[in-house]
Amino acid sequence: MAPTLILKPGTAWADAWQQCLAVAPEAFRDDHVLNLWSASWQDGGRTLPATTPVDGSPIVGPPRLAADAALQAVRASLDQHRAWRHVPLAERRARVGATLDALTEHRELLALLLVWEIGKPWRLAQADVDRAIDGVRWYVDGVEPMLAGRGPLPGPVSNIASWNYPMSVLVHAMLVQALAGNAVIAKAPTDGGVACLTLAAALAAREGLPITLVSGSGGELSEALVRSPEIGCVSFVGGRDTGARIATTVADHGKRHILEQEGLNTWGVWNHTDWDALTAVIPKLFDYGKQRCTAYPRFVVQRSLFADFLAAYLPAVRSIRLGHPLAVEHPDDPLPELDFGPLINAAKAKELDDQVAEAIDRGAVPVHHGSLADGRFLPGQDTSAYLAPVTLLNPPPSSPLHHAEPFGPVDTIVLVDTEAELLAAMNASNGALVATLATDDPETYARLSPQIRAFKVGHGRPRSRGDRDELFGGFGHSWRGAFVGGELLVKAVTTGPPGERPPGNFPDYHLMP
Repeated sequence: MAPTLILKPGTAWADAWQQCLAVAPEAFRDDHVLNLWSASWQDGGRTLPATTPVDGSPIVGPPRLAADAALQAVRASLDQHRAWRHVPLAERRARVGATLDALTEHRELLALLLVWEIGKPWRLAQADVDRAIDGVRWYVDGVEPMLAGRGPLPGPVSNIASWNYPMSVLVHAMLVQALAGNAVIAKAPTDGGVACLTLAAALAAREGLPITLVSGSGGELSEALVRSPEIGCVSFVGGRDTGARIATTVADHGKRHILEQEGLNTWGVWNHTDWDALTAVIPKLFDYGKQRCTAYPRFVVQRSLFADFLAAYLPAVRSIRLGHPLAVEHPDDPLPELDFGPLINAAKAKELDDQVAEAIDRGAVPVHHGSLADGRFLPGQDTSAYLAPVTLLNPPPSSPLHHAEPFGPVDTIVLVDTEAELLAAMNASNGALVATLATDDPETYARLSPQIRAFKVGHGRPRSRGDRDELFGGFGHSWRGAFVGGELLVKAVTTGPPGERPPGNFPDYHLMP
C-alpha cells in the first residue's frame, strides 16, 4: 500500500503569502498585489480570481489594469528611461548586483511561489531562480566590452512573456535590459506567476532600477505595451498566433523587436545504436511536463529501428515521476524529486486529454498511456490539472498533435524510411528553436543537420535555450526579430553604429550570428 502523504509543513500557500507580506509590504496587500509604475506601487484594477494548478485551491490572481492606466504607466516609464540612460555604467552594475543579492537572499521564497503559481516541482523552481541570478551575474561581470560604442534605445523595453519561466527568462531579460541602460516594462502573465514577479520587481525597485510591472488582458493592454510610440523595443515570448499579431504591429511601426514563438522541436533517429544514451535522456525531456519552448515532443524514427527505439524508450517513460510538488510522507522529509507536477491549469490538461482521445479515434496508435494512479498525491486532492505521460504513434494529419507543439507530456512518433522523409518530418512546423539528430555516423550528422530548420541542432543530445554566452534564436515562424543570448541580448536592446543590421530573423533579411 502506498504511504499516506501530507503537505510539508511551512510550504502552504498561506505560508508563502505571509512571507511576501513581511518581505515586501509595499507591494503586497492582504488579498492582492499592486502594480508598479512611476517608481511607486499603485492600487488599481479588479483582481482576477485564481486557483493553483497544484491542488485547485484559491491563490491570488493578477490585478486587471485598464488600458488608460497602462498608457500612463508607459509614459512614466519613458520619463524613467530618459533619466536612467544617463546613469553611469558602474552605478547600473552596482544596482543590478544589489538586486541579485536580494534575489539570492529570498531564493527559496521565490521558488515556493513558482511551485504554487505555475506548478513547478521544487528542483525545477529553484533552478529557474538560480538561472536568472547566475545568468545576470555573468552580464554584470562582463557587460562593459559588450556596450562599447553602443547606447540605450530611444525608449523603454516592453516585455510580454509566457508564464512558464518567470525568473530565468523574464526577470533575467529585464535585468539585462536595465543593465544596458534601458527602463523596463513587464506584463505579468495572466496564467500564473504574478506573486513571484511582484516580489522580484519589489526587490529590484528598492535598488532604484527603473522597473514597471503591470497586469491585465493582453488584448486590452497591447495598445500601450506594443503600439505606444514611447516603446523602444518589444520583447515577446509565447505562441505563434499572438506573436504574429505583434510582429505585424511592430513591423508597421518600424519598432525593434524580439519575438520568441513556438515550434515543433523534433528528435530524429537514423542509423543509431546507442540506445542506453536514449534511455538515460528520456526522463530529462519530460522536465516540467514538456511545458518548455525547447521541449522535444516529436520523435522521427527510422522504421527499421522502431523495435529497438521502443525497447529503449518505454522503460524510461514508465519511470517518469509526477505528483504534488510539496507532498511528503513525513514532516522532516525533503521535498520530492519529480519530473513534473501539474500542467498550468485544468483546462489545458483537459484540452490535451481530448486531443489525445481524438487522435486515437482517428487512427493514432497509443504505445504508452500513463496513469495518475502512479503519481504522488495528497488524500482526496484535486488532480484535474495533472496529465500522465502519453505517447502516440503516427498522429493523423487532422490532429493538432501532428503539426503543433502540445506544451504538455504528450510525445508523438513518426516513422520514416528515407532521409528525405526524415528531414520533411523534422521540419514539419516550418521552423523550430531546437532539434536533435541521433546517428552513429558523424558524416551523416554533418550532412543532414544543416538541412534541419532549427536554430540549434544537437548530435544525439538535447539542446536548450542556454545561458551566459550561448546564443539563441529560431528559424521560420518560430522566431521574429533580433536573436538573443550572450552579447546578442545586449546588442538587441541597444543602439549601435548607423546602418547596423543585428543578427535575427526579420521580414526583409535573415542574418545568422
